[in-house]
Amino acid sequence: MKYFLLILTLALTVQVVAQDATGSIVGKLTDRELNDEPLAFANVLIKGTTTGTTSDFDGLYEIPNVEPGVYTLTYSYLGYETVEIPNVEVVGGKVTSVNVPMSASSGLALDEVVVTTVSRKDSEIALLLDQKRAITLETSIGAEELARKGASDAATAVTKVTGVSREEGSNNVYVRGLGDRFNVTTLNGLPLPSNNTAKKNIDLSIFGTSIIESIGIDKTYNAQNYGDFGGANINIVSRNYTGSGFLELGVGSGVNTEAIGVDDFYLFDGPNFSGFYDKSIPDGAFNNNFDTSWDRETRSTPVNSNISLKGGESFNIGENSRLNFFAVGSFSNGNSYREGVNRGAPNLGTGLPNSDFDYQKYSYQTSTTLMGNVGLRLGTANDIKYNFLLLNNSEQKHEEFNGILDREDDAPNGGGFIQRNTFDKTLLLVHQLLGSHDLSEKFEVNWGLGYNFVQNLIPDRRQNILLPYTNNDPEGPKSFRLVSAASANHRFFQELEEEEIVANLSTSFKFKKNEDDGFDGKFTVGYNGRFKNVDFDATQFNYQILNVANQPFVDPYNIDAYFDEYGPDSGFWQIRTFRGTASTEGALDPQTYGGEQQINAGYVTLEYKFTPKFTLFAGARGEQINQTIEWSTVIQGDDSNELDTFEFLPSLALKYELNEKQNLRLAASKTYTLPQFKERAPFLFQEEINQDTQGNPALTNSTNYNFDLRWELFPTSSELVSLAVFGKYIENPINTFLVVSAANNLSYANTGDNARAFGAELEVKLDIIENERETAESILTNRLSIGGNVSYLNTSQELDYQKVSDETIFAAAFTNTKAPLQGASDFIFNADASYYTEFSENKNLRTTLAANYFSDRIYALGSTGRGHLVDKGFVALDFITTAELGEHFEIGLNMRNLLNPTVERVNENAEGDLDTDNPAIPGFLEDGPVTALSYKKGVDFSLSLTYKF
Repeated sequence: MKYFLLILTLALTVQVVAQDATGSIVGKLTDRELNDEPLAFANVLIKGTTTGTTSDFDGLYEIPNVEPGVYTLTYSYLGYETVEIPNVEVVGGKVTSVNVPMSASSGLALDEVVVTTVSRKDSEIALLLDQKRAITLETSIGAEELARKGASDAATAVTKVTGVSREEGSNNVYVRGLGDRFNVTTLNGLPLPSNNTAKKNIDLSIFGTSIIESIGIDKTYNAQNYGDFGGANINIVSRNYTGSGFLELGVGSGVNTEAIGVDDFYLFDGPNFSGFYDKSIPDGAFNNNFDTSWDRETRSTPVNSNISLKGGESFNIGENSRLNFFAVGSFSNGNSYREGVNRGAPNLGTGLPNSDFDYQKYSYQTSTTLMGNVGLRLGTANDIKYNFLLLNNSEQKHEEFNGILDREDDAPNGGGFIQRNTFDKTLLLVHQLLGSHDLSEKFEVNWGLGYNFVQNLIPDRRQNILLPYTNNDPEGPKSFRLVSAASANHRFFQELEEEEIVANLSTSFKFKKNEDDGFDGKFTVGYNGRFKNVDFDATQFNYQILNVANQPFVDPYNIDAYFDEYGPDSGFWQIRTFRGTASTEGALDPQTYGGEQQINAGYVTLEYKFTPKFTLFAGARGEQINQTIEWSTVIQGDDSNELDTFEFLPSLALKYELNEKQNLRLAASKTYTLPQFKERAPFLFQEEINQDTQGNPALTNSTNYNFDLRWELFPTSSELVSLAVFGKYIENPINTFLVVSAANNLSYANTGDNARAFGAELEVKLDIIENERETAESILTNRLSIGGNVSYLNTSQELDYQKVSDETIFAAAFTNTKAPLQGASDFIFNADASYYTEFSENKNLRTTLAANYFSDRIYALGSTGRGHLVDKGFVALDFITTAELGEHFEIGLNMRNLLNPTVERVNENAEGDLDTDNPAIPGFLEDGPVTALSYKKGVDFSLSLTYKF
């Protein structure tokens, strides 16, 4: 035994001596382009050898066990200047430290370095690094992940994030069950206007992924953000460029199986292929001097297409300055077709729907994008950027409804026909000027100015309603004879314009320098301003039917023939607006609303690292909000309304690093929810068949209290496991509800005293297989990775009809006294599996299978004895594959919605906490559920080709 111990001692002694005879090289890599932020996953190599490493999350690297001597070190990072440090001396038993700042290059100069890790600012690894370092709970999805998962726009992209879902039939995003009114959308940190009178946020589908570098979804509030926040702050970061010059052309084509499968694809007269279309009210409108047809038109084969051109360049200006350019232009179009049922609310006595249609919708969408930015870096301390963005999106849709309009009145036995032709166009123009300046080691200033202009047009919407000549003969000829409402047949013109100036300004002071040459404390003072003007006007020309007894038969698909034969002097009809006929003074005056919104906010934040592992981020914000609305409507004449309030908003975030791979975070805050212009203006909107809405001037703010706790594990640079629990308490929640009246319109109100939401989220990103194989030319990679996230949500809110009656001019009849939040699914699940393999340099294949599921969620609250209107959950499955065929060519194949499930909305039975004390409820629906809407979206196939010059 003693000989064994002697030999072991000698062996250990030899090993220690040997180790003492070697040295090590350590250091930190930083990014000059990002104010000397740590540069992760850059390559470090001892020149002339195969010995090297990569920097970690914090930019740190170490090469151990280096023989004493003098070496040249090579530092490389894709798109950055390769740096060689000569004469680095390594001494046995000592550590040699080399800290290297790196900056973008005008070309790739990797020399002898073999790049085995490619990490860009929009890559999943780089964004995971940001998430690991951040104190707040922001989750980002970058361009690399968007491409891998086949997301074509920002609306699709955010649904890949834990706890986020999208309302079917729209691009309304729900974050943890909280919808449009609770979210904030910004571009490069500056707020964006809405393109829709009915929404607070801009339609995220407007933003194609060609202009996106990353999208950050911050589910917790901090005082640097605007306080009108309850669900998430969604920040779109536009593409920037700092590398060598490039030019890229992309083309693509595809089909939707439902659209390509119809015998004839119908649209209507007027709008063009490009989507740049407008139509003004003609002179002589009361004499029907419109030059567009009422009738549908057969269009060519509905094939989708897209084309894009993008490029960028960087130039060195002097030793430490740089000028960057990036631009992209694209156009895409798409066709879709839906066929199914569309029904109204069920009758309490029979359980049968009051209206019952077979439904068809033909749709053609376009998207045009122009974006450019210029970045100027002056030295190592000053950055100035200018961003320009122009987006033009349009949808042309032809809809047909055949069946029962009203079981007690119009076509009670069927045979009714509704045709609606709508063109909806949104033009968005954004200018942004952003600056960042390091005045000294301790002081920095950041600022931003933005001008936003949005125009939404619905020019010359056309609607016709025809009924059987006699109600007892649904299969017989049709006419206008039994049409009683003047607005049933109409032409409608709408224009919304919104101009906005936004400003951000902040200055930060760093204090208490630490031993790592960093600072433990950071104090920030800032200002945000948002100044908005809104103008909305709409005119509707209603065709009132006269001489009912002598009305002729009408061909539903040749409405023009009726108006050609029976002109304005025939006595069969007359045109009137909601203000009157041609002889009425002011009949052509549009119904309008508009006003100003001013938000001035100041904030302070403190970031302090108590220990290397424990960091605090606290803030306080004060916002002065003034919202003035003026309107001129038929409902309430000419009037105005003002909302003037001040909000004090504290926030707190704590981060504790359990070890180098694990974080524990806690966040708490107070925020508010501001009513929108449309919600407070008493204007009657007829946006959908059988769905009219009007505003409520008595609507007031909601107050939100938010809490989050999250644990994170980063097993490797590309892997993540996180678990979060959260809770929200909302005072005075705002809901859309059914007004108890003859018209049964929808409106908005603070429908109860409080609402609550709590839940949990689990997210996993793991590399299942990752290996490298070496060839004579390069090192090739194979990787199989999986990702998934699941969220559970439990929500409840109080519904109080008496509160609505006391605070507004409306009456409500909520079926229940308690209900879940609108749009909240109990479960949301996302999963994807990706395989990447390299065949040789510039030849590889990437394939992804992605799935998404949301459980049932409330579309509208139950009212007047009927149960909630519920969107049924379903699974969506997408297949995305991209092959790089060499230095210049790339080809892609996308197949979306492979399972093609039935999309269904149902009216459920009345159950739960029923409001039996409300006298406005005649009874409760016991027979159900009744399908209110049902259709299939089809499978989208697309093939793309990219050429890189």
